[in-house]
Amino acid sequence: MAKQQIGVIGLAVMGKNLALNIADHGFSLAVYNRSGIKTDNLLKESDGRDIIGAYSLEELVDALEVPRRIILMVKAGEAVDDAISRLVPLLSPGDLIMDGGNSHYLDTIRRSKMLEEKGIYYLGTGISGGEEGALKGPAIMPGGSLSAYRLLEPVLDKISAKVGNEGCSTYIGPDGSGHFVKMVHNGIEYAVMQLIAEAYFILKNVIGLSNEEMHEVFKDWNEGELNGYLVALTADIFTKRDEASGRHLVDLILDSAGQKGTGKWTIQASLDLGVPVPTIAAAVYERVMSSMKEERMQAQFLLKGPAKPDNKSRDFTEAVGRALYSGIICAYAQGFALMTKASAEYGWSLSLKDIAGIFRGGCIIRAQLLNHIMSAYDRNNELANLITDGYFTNVLTQYQAELRMVIKTAISAGLSVPALSSALSYYDSYRSGVLPTNLIQAQRDYFGAHTYRRIDKEGIFHTQW
Repeated sequence: MAKQQIGVIGLAVMGKNLALNIADHGFSLAVYNRSGIKTDNLLKESDGRDIIGAYSLEELVDALEVPRRIILMVKAGEAVDDAISRLVPLLSPGDLIMDGGNSHYLDTIRRSKMLEEKGIYYLGTGISGGEEGALKGPAIMPGGSLSAYRLLEPVLDKISAKVGNEGCSTYIGPDGSGHFVKMVHNGIEYAVMQLIAEAYFILKNVIGLSNEEMHEVFKDWNEGELNGYLVALTADIFTKRDEASGRHLVDLILDSAGQKGTGKWTIQASLDLGVPVPTIAAAVYERVMSSMKEERMQAQFLLKGPAKPDNKSRDFTEAVGRALYSGIICAYAQGFALMTKASAEYGWSLSLKDIAGIFRGGCIIRAQLLNHIMSAYDRNNELANLITDGYFTNVLTQYQAELRMVIKTAISAGLSVPALSSALSYYDSYRSGVLPTNLIQAQRDYFGAHTYRRIDKEGIFHTQW
């Protein structure tokens, strides 16, 4: 009896859709889920696809051709370790396990080393695009040994999103690099979503735009330099009405945003590697603030803000759009700077141009901006920071006045705009040849004898203040 080519473990929405995507591209599958009901449900949906169900890991492994290629689509953390520990005794040297969940990159490094010692290949693979992307074509970020990647390369290339004739999957680098890049992708996603939300809040509270007008503004923005998936879906959101009440659905959604941890991990990695990502951090903290709904409801009656300003004219929307684009540039710059540092720290030799390339299709942060990022790394693949590239330098130079004006207007209106403000602070700090941290170092030396360096002499100094 012929064996199946690929095994998939974990048939929640992402795993199920990825399995269907793989089968749709001509590969035979064996699938397993801890709950057999989900296996049964997938088989009912398979519609003639070459998918067989397994009801134990032993049955799954036995159904696969050698070398076995198994894709894990289970919850990050203990579930991945548990699945691996149960699989390893059933596998042989040369078999491959791919973790397609949002695992922490340090866990992936640990698992890669452990499995390598047993002769089993391991791919830590970031997959972006949500449930629709999993089914129709996601962006795929595989990290592991090149030999491991080659075993799944034909599958990943075929099932990935396409931009023209180019697939949105590429070999990222060794061990945890694929999951690191996916983590940073998600960090950028947090930042862009927060920046868009702040632009919306300004348009609503400073200009007084209706949801219908908001739809038109975001639709227009999406036809220009702000073109991207998140801007496009935001335009769509403003058209959706609640069936029961007829009101705009966005106005009925509680202002408390959830998170699953990748944003937090991005901040932690930035601190470990010494790379500032303030706009990403601001976005994560604002989600935390949003969860404090009860406290905020009480505080609004205790803490007074400024008087409501007069509404700005509709012309102000262009300035908000340019401020938003500036903030998004800074968010991407922070994420790519973090990947640059991680690449050097872990010896990954990341191709940032290729990473920008696969971000253009399937993933949540796909945007026209990524074409400019690819061009920037084409011009200089040793670029320390995107905002020093000519294109981005010119945009930020032209738009900074509007960014400052929009932030000033929002602050004067008592609106919280932490992501836009942090993007401007990032720009201003990075362009400053001199920062006030000489005083901080003096303070540290005063109370803790931490020493300091001087601008006029070589050496390390301490003063009895």
